[in-house]
Amino acid sequence: MAIPDHLTLEIVTPERAVVSEQVDEVLVPGAEGSFGVLPGHTPLLAMLQVGELWYRRGDETSYVAVSFGFAEVQPDRVTVLAQIAETAEDIDVTRAEEAQGRAQGRLDQPVVDMDFERARLALLKSLTRLQVAGRARIRG
Repeated sequence: MAIPDHLTLEIVTPERAVVSEQVDEVLVPGAEGSFGVLPGHTPLLAMLQVGELWYRRGDETSYVAVSFGFAEVQPDRVTVLAQIAETAEDIDVTRAEEAQGRAQGRLDQPVVDMDFERARLALLKSLTRLQVAGRARIRG
């Protein structure tokens, strides 16, 4: 079987399709660590963590903030089913900064019955969104 010359990348959430493109390379934030995918990759199913996914078409790299879900890799396709996925251009920076402040405040002032893991994940999501949004500003 010949190695394909590109990958079809599909990123979807329960609400909508976020990305559907032909790409050359993808980096996925897997639960066991980030991993890269090139055309011809061995089939794989991986859980996602909160993080930055990027994909490249030629010299152009695009970024997506993803949170939880799964990535299915086939030799010619990467399908990401994420709980949350936002492209750099779709992120509301003000809202992400406010979420970061709220999460950091909860972690700085813990109370007895606080859900520490939920607060930590909220902070991680907001930081990832700000990082991805910042990449759009750098390119633009």
